Amino acid sequence: MEAAATAGAGDSSFEPSLWDDFFVSYTPPCSQACTHHHMSEEWMRERADELKVEVHRMFEAVDEMRVADSMILVDALQRLGIDNHFQEEINTTMRHVYTGELEMPSSKELHMVALRFRLLRQHGFFLPTDVFDEFRDGTGNFNTCLTTDPKGLVSLYNAAHMAVPGEDVLDDAIAFTRTHLVAMKGSLVFPIADQISRTLDIPLTRYMPQLETMHFIIEYEQEDGHNASLLELARLDYSLTRSAYLKELGTFCLWWEDFYKDVNLTYSRDRGVEIYFWGFGVFPGEENTRARIIFSKVIALISLMDDTFDSHATFEDCKNLNEAIQRWDESAASVLPEYLRMFYTKILSCFNEFEDILELREKYRVAYVQKAFMLLSKYYLEEAKWCNEKYMPNFKDQVELSSMSSAGPVLTLAALMAAGNEATKEAFEWASSVPDMVHACAEIGRFVNDISGFKKGRKNKNDVASSLECYMKEHGTTGEEAAAALTAMVEQAWRRINKAFMEIDRGLLPAVTLAVINQARLSVVVYYGGKDAYTFTSDLEDLITSVFLKPIPV
Repeated sequence: MEAAATAGAGDSSFEPSLWDDFFVSYTPPCSQACTHHHMSEEWMRERADELKVEVHRMFEAVDEMRVADSMILVDALQRLGIDNHFQEEINTTMRHVYTGELEMPSSKELHMVALRFRLLRQHGFFLPTDVFDEFRDGTGNFNTCLTTDPKGLVSLYNAAHMAVPGEDVLDDAIAFTRTHLVAMKGSLVFPIADQISRTLDIPLTRYMPQLETMHFIIEYEQEDGHNASLLELARLDYSLTRSAYLKELGTFCLWWEDFYKDVNLTYSRDRGVEIYFWGFGVFPGEENTRARIIFSKVIALISLMDDTFDSHATFEDCKNLNEAIQRWDESAASVLPEYLRMFYTKILSCFNEFEDILELREKYRVAYVQKAFMLLSKYYLEEAKWCNEKYMPNFKDQVELSSMSSAGPVLTLAALMAAGNEATKEAFEWASSVPDMVHACAEIGRFVNDISGFKKGRKNKNDVASSLECYMKEHGTTGEEAAAALTAMVEQAWRRINKAFMEIDRGLLPAVTLAVINQARLSVVVYYGGKDAYTFTSDLEDLITSVFLKPIPV
């Protein structure tokens, strides 16, 4: 490993920040409509509250609804991004559908059968795959008559991605629907054509809900039988939430600007906007301001520590930094080289800040994250040791260590620390044991990252051999063959997550959705198609522009 006595200016191998202080000083342009009194923020909030009352009444009448109508309502609320306002009603409705209190008549409409299947599984209720038997012929193949039903096919494609390991019929469903959706999408029109293209890229169940809302809020008006009240509420909510995000983003970027300058680790990635995007991805909704800021600050600390171990520090520096982190005391700064002392001090002060921010009944949470952060440092040191010794581990050992060093487990706990009442002591005990669901999420992050590294040709100077490189050596494959094998492992990891989600204590579901599933969805988006939208900021530029800056319909 090369010597690294200082962290002087200009020694970073990473791209500079694309955004600089853009969001610190950004003032959103007020649309012409908003200049009128009737579109003031106060009016928008009052109108949104009126519309929420209307939606609550829809649920009050749910016993009089057909199950199909209740499923369509839940699906629309989720995809329009306003389900957070009606979680209690949605949970009750889904429970009644599952228990049969809302009876589902036999349906030969593929879209409705698949929609019910997907929504129940997404809410933690296991529904067997035999509901699709009526759409298969005597040999077990899906009926060719379905190929003229694009809405049904895309619904089945999305539902099939809620598969658990060993469900061959859903493998068949994915292959069947994908073949026919690819073939027909060029002959279809908006909005179904756009929905199919989006789903073929990333299935709905694995797509960031905020990104789906960004598209669906435009498409929904063209849906047959769309509800005007839902659409109006979604547009108002989107506008109000966007405004909150922009205020937070400016505040966070100002914090990051000062923090990055203070620690002076100029070899590290300057990624304030991208860090906030991660917090935005895990915690949607205007109500989650505290959670987004705390979680984003944890990511900032991990990003700087990762770059120190991977891109700059000598092995001796790595050992000393780990020693200081294990001691977790300001006096331990004396063992560090000068360039790391301020960073170490900032780590301790940030954790103290987290404890100050949390409510008295929540303060216990910090200890879980601190312990996980200390473990992450040990994992980084072990990788540095492998690199220093030029050791090539076998694939199993590499994945075991690199999944833990992917920061997935510590970020799961950090998300719980930042969250509201949905994060219980039981959730922390569950997550700190690194159950298979958390490990599967970490594997997804690791594999898509390593596939991206291979496709980008990216390698930091202290990086240990990647999972893809270890697979190539162990199995004698090409890089492309190894990437395909890792992609198949990502698919199986998703199925393990699905299985665990439907088996877990239902009281943990809200916390698990935030802490695990949303992180896995983020990894898929950030590393989609071999991109690395954290390291290479241009890969995320269009998405950030669309989410935070593109004009929205009101």
